Amino acid sequence: MAGSCWSDGGNVPPITSTTEGNLRSLLIQSLDGDKVAYRRFLQDLTRHLRARLRNRLRNRDDDIEDLVQDILFAVHNGLDTFRLDVPLTAWISAIVRYKLSDYFRARSRREALHEPLDDESEMFAAFETERIEAKHDVETLLDALPERQRLPIMHVKLRGLSVA
Repeated sequence: MAGSCWSDGGNVPPITSTTEGNLRSLLIQSLDGDKVAYRRFLQDLTRHLRARLRNRLRNRDDDIEDLVQDILFAVHNGLDTFRLDVPLTAWISAIVRYKLSDYFRARSRREALHEPLDDESEMFAAFETERIEAKHDVETLLDALPERQRLPIMHVKLRGLSVA
């Protein structure tokens, strides 16, 4: 299916009609009560989903596993919406599109909360400027004091010498 998650134009070959037929056959058997067929359907579907999502979301293995689980839950919970006259991959592709949209929306919200530190040199420069200004202010105030008051403050508080 062009434009779906199943034929993304990447390194993963699209699902063939044989694979579509096998998945469809397993799903139909499982709808008739075959638990072994349902387990095989989920295992085969999981392999295909991981391959497609890895191609789409490189270096995000934890996110891929979470998405695969979300998609499998949605497939399981939505079995009553599956129609035999619709290709199985089209039905699953719709679920994948919705789950990917949810993922990207949630990810953009999370990333919006993080302030990038690209301007860290400016941040540290501002700290240095503030430090220099504070030092100048302290020196100005100390210069206004008589020597008898200024020297003990300078020696004890600024240079760390003892009172003795």
